Amino acid sequence: MENITIRDDFIKLGQALKLAGLVSSGIEAKIVIQDGEVKVNGETDTRRGRKLYTGDTFEYNGQQVMVNKA
Repeated sequence: MENITIRDDFIKLGQALKLAGLVSSGIEAKIVIQDGEVKVNGETDTRRGRKLYTGDTFEYNGQQVMVNKA
């Protein structure tokens, strides 16, 4: 499992996908999220603005990432 580190209290799902390098743009993030290809804490989530907090995990294309706080 990979990790991303955030400075704020949360990060939005679309931003997290970009930060983790799983998508190359916000447009790509929007598409894969809306198509139901992304899971948050094991459940499919289609909200690009979904807030992720420390300890949350998200998964796309077989890669799982955990959110950590700096």
